[in-house]
Parts: sequence; structure tokens; C-alpha cells
Amino acid sequence: MNICVFLSAADLDERYTRPAREFAKLIGKGGHALVWGGSDVGLMKVVADGVQEAGGRLVGVSVDFLSAKARPGADEMVIARDLAERKKLLLDKADAVVIMVGGTGTLDEATEILELKKHGRTEKPVVLLNTAGFYDGLKEQFRRMEDEGFLPRPLADLVFFAEEPVGAMAYLEESLGIE
Repeated sequence: MNICVFLSAADLDERYTRPAREFAKLIGKGGHALVWGGSDVGLMKVVADGVQEAGGRLVGVSVDFLSAKARPGADEMVIARDLAERKKLLLDKADAVVIMVGGTGTLDEATEILELKKHGRTEKPVVLLNTAGFYDGLKEQFRRMEDEGFLPRPLADLVFFAEEPVGAMAYLEESLGIE
């Protein structure tokens, strides 16, 4: 399975890096590939390191203005012209999507895949990994959107909320029929 992970390139503390490393190991040990923004810094580096150390493949999609931060030694690296092309390539290469902690770029990527699912343009499983309650507020907002009629599909059809990496991976494998 090619698992696209949207996440921060910031240097973060252990409460965020520990679960990221744990999920990365699950990707690698499961024989899966990481599809990610291609950066070799911050949390993106933590996850790429973990996947590679556990024997998984790395498929990076960087963007022209960040190409200096692209990870050397990835199994595959594509440099997109702009952020819109990057998002499209990331999603095209993915069988599933996991949204980890991040800033505005991660939120942009997350809402794009959810919008595509909302309109039936993709049925790829999407997991929001709510590390250390980071997305509690967003989860509440999504529930309000659902309760007040802003979503034409049930929230559960759009995204699965996981509190721990093992739950995220179990959901993805079950969704795609992987044992």
C-alpha cells in the first residue's frame, strides 16, 4: 500500500515525534511505501527515517521552491512546479491518506482530500491521526458541520479519527483488505 502522509516539516517535541516514528515503523514493517512531501527536515524527516529504517520505500513529492530540502536517497523523488501540482501528485500516488500534526499546509492538504471524498471523486481511506489531542478542535468543528447539515455524506464516510498509530494502520489495512 502507498500511504500518503500529510504532516509538518517543523522540528517538534517528543509528544509528536514518538507517535510519528511509531507509525513510520508500521509502514515499513508492513512492506508499505511512504508517499510524502519529500522534505528531509522536521517531522517529515522523522517519518521518512522511520520508514526507511523499517524497510519501507520512500516516494517523495517536493515542490520547486523547497527542492533544496528534498531528501537525498529516496526511492523516488518528483519535484512539482507548485503546491497545487504537488497535492495532485501526492494523491495520485497514494492508496490511502493519513493526516498527522501540521500547520496550514497540512490543513490545506487535509481539506483537499476530504473535499474530493465529499464529492465522490475518490474513495481512498483517510485517517486523521489525532496525536496528543492536536485535532480535537477540528474534530469538533467537523462534527458541527455534520450536525448542522454542511456535509452531504456522513463524517464517518469521509475520515476516520485515530488516537494512536496502531489504530490508524489497522483501519487502513482493513479498508483496503490487507491482512
